Amino acid sequence: MSEIKRILQQITALSDVPEASVLKRLIDELQAPDREVELANARIQELIDILTAHPEYADGLSSFVLKLIIQYRQIALFTDTGIMSDQGFFISLRRLIGHRFLPLLPEDDSVVELVAFLLDNRFDERWLTNIYPEKWDALVALLKVSDEHLHLVATVKNNILNAIIILSYRITGVGLHPDLMESYPQILNYSASFVAQNQEAVLFVNQYREAHELDTLTDIIPKEAVDPAPLLVMLEQCEDIVATVRKRIYKTGISIRATNMMLRLDQSLQRMRILTELLTYDPKKRDKAIIELIQTLIIAASRRYSIMYLIDNNTKLLSRKVTENASRRGEHYISTDKAGYRRMFKMAATGGFVIAFMGTTKILAYQLALAPMGRAFVNSMIYGLGFVFIHIIHGTVATKQPAMTAAAIASTVSSSSGKKSHQLTKLSELIVDIMRTQFIAIMGNVLMAAPVAFLISFIWLHYTGQPMINTDKAAHLLHELDPFHSLALPHAAIAGVYLFLSGLIAGYYDNLAVYNKVGARIKRHWLVKKMLSKTWVERFGDFVETNLGAIMGNFIFGVFLGSTATIGFIFGLPIDIRHIAFASANLAHGLFNVGAEQMSLSLVLISVLGVALIGLVNLMVSFTLALIVALRSKDVKILEWGRLGKLLFAHLISQPSDFLWPREKPMKYARINSQGHMIFEDVAQKNGKPIPNNYVVRRLSDVQVTSQPIPSAETTTDIHYNNDNSPALTATQPSSASDMLTPVSETPKKVVDLDDGLNDSDLNSAPPCDNIQYENLATQADDTTCNAKTPLPKPKKPPNLPD
Repeated sequence: MSEIKRILQQITALSDVPEASVLKRLIDELQAPDREVELANARIQELIDILTAHPEYADGLSSFVLKLIIQYRQIALFTDTGIMSDQGFFISLRRLIGHRFLPLLPEDDSVVELVAFLLDNRFDERWLTNIYPEKWDALVALLKVSDEHLHLVATVKNNILNAIIILSYRITGVGLHPDLMESYPQILNYSASFVAQNQEAVLFVNQYREAHELDTLTDIIPKEAVDPAPLLVMLEQCEDIVATVRKRIYKTGISIRATNMMLRLDQSLQRMRILTELLTYDPKKRDKAIIELIQTLIIAASRRYSIMYLIDNNTKLLSRKVTENASRRGEHYISTDKAGYRRMFKMAATGGFVIAFMGTTKILAYQLALAPMGRAFVNSMIYGLGFVFIHIIHGTVATKQPAMTAAAIASTVSSSSGKKSHQLTKLSELIVDIMRTQFIAIMGNVLMAAPVAFLISFIWLHYTGQPMINTDKAAHLLHELDPFHSLALPHAAIAGVYLFLSGLIAGYYDNLAVYNKVGARIKRHWLVKKMLSKTWVERFGDFVETNLGAIMGNFIFGVFLGSTATIGFIFGLPIDIRHIAFASANLAHGLFNVGAEQMSLSLVLISVLGVALIGLVNLMVSFTLALIVALRSKDVKILEWGRLGKLLFAHLISQPSDFLWPREKPMKYARINSQGHMIFEDVAQKNGKPIPNNYVVRRLSDVQVTSQPIPSAETTTDIHYNNDNSPALTATQPSSASDMLTPVSETPKKVVDLDDGLNDSDLNSAPPCDNIQYENLATQADDTTCNAKTPLPKPKKPPNLPD
């Protein structure tokens, strides 16, 4: 007899007095190393075969697990586990750090603690993900509950229904929170959805309890199933509103607090949908919901005290906040056609021309006798103000674009942009366009910066009669470009990090500008109004709001570049920066002024190779970091890096010219137009059509909706409309709420069209809620059909888990 079968026999014998240690023995027997995928599935298949051959074991295991679980607190499991807390980051961090020194007391009545005891191996999460979905489906389908244990199912269902109500009220509160309304005032036009989903949730829960007679701790199968469709429709409408708000963030801006609330709202809506599907009669949806809930519980149990998990979650929030606010002044530019390719070269050439003078000024500044901090300040101003000037005259700096493309990458590879294979294909094509853009940007910078710097040295020598720099300084400039005998490449990697950070900073200040309405506030400033004419006040305010992100990103990037060497000098660290554009200018100055005895072909070739490698490292580091942040912002994990590399290699072999020259037909991406600019949608999409501005709540058409208030004492939760343009719904007034919920046989079951025929001017000319009325929620004392149910008896304190 196998050990698994022996443990199942013991579990069946102890089904009335379950012990967690016995269930742990079964889990330990099923466990397999995280890399042994076939072994893990073979052991699960063995369990499935035994349960199939012995149905009494399946009944014993299911009742054992149910009786064990109901001894613990479950509602917090459904409402809190796997949903981001509203606690601040630093409060949570202090709590977890304190746990390292003085452990927190475990919550003995929490199911999370039970799962942590059962799955105490840090590789359990990987082991479970290795199990094939069809194995999970087969296992869950076998765990049926016999009629004598229906009271256990009723207890669990009551807890699920209570959790649905709690989540519903939370969704309503977050959806109508002042911070979200401030970010997107038009949400008031759609606020009915957040209220209506709560009404539908209460109605669904009460009807389900009554139909299944859960108050008597039984679970009968009713003659007519309680349809969750109206509740699911309301949840879908709430999700559409969240998508609308998210797509307008680039216009409205958002705070970290509001970002946190949006994420919790997303997670709560998803959890409420899962809990609703747990109660459906569709076996596939129910089994899928069970598996998803179990996986969420396991992850939460294994990471509840993890500092890295806390940091990971909060950095995802920051990533989401930044990448959803890409710079709107061409900093995210990706050339996809010939016109954009030529434009990028012109912009890069303009930037290279200015960089030649910036590099020259920096070299001359070293002749000043300055303290270390003074030198850092001068260098920072040369870099920072120079980059800002380049931006103002519509130039660009090579290798800076990858750091600005996080939003484009995130929109191309996201949970809503298609299957993973299609996502990888689109991502590979996007990378090709980014690399081609960088090639022409680097060529524009280098082909302008190097000749202009060479010309400056020539003119200096011609008019002053002496070289701009001595031969020792020239040799030092060339040595700094040597990839073999200097730290040129590590220093180039540091510059790549700064390029990436400048993209995040630009996104942060873009968000700050729109969230705090900087442009409008500047226009109202008394000093600005006094100094400038009305026309120039308008132009100045618009310029600052539009360009604040790019200006601050460029300036702080310059401060990073200018102060790194000084910081390294102060702390005795060998750190500095190398950027390809400045390296090309230094190459020209060095070759022109180096001594004749030092000049050689090998020196020229090594220096040119160093410049090329510096550019490659700049590009790879900044792009890789931008890609990681973009994927984290969408919570997308790509494990097929090898496959992505193969797609790029295949493209290089089949069409190498695409990496250097624009394609005949530009590629289309999720949110990038043919000009290479980001596309920001103002509204969410529903069934391929934009959601109308007058988006109002609808019940399914198989539920009667009255046009007049019902003078009945029974509870009603329907929504009524006085709008004549609404779709034709039945106006027959039922005699009671129960009659109102009776399906209309003449009307086929479908979703009513959301469009009321109003346009923007019609909607904005009247209060947004004039065409929506809610029935008063009234309940008589002697009415038991929709009253709050009798509270369940409090379960006894669960047994302490073994140490």
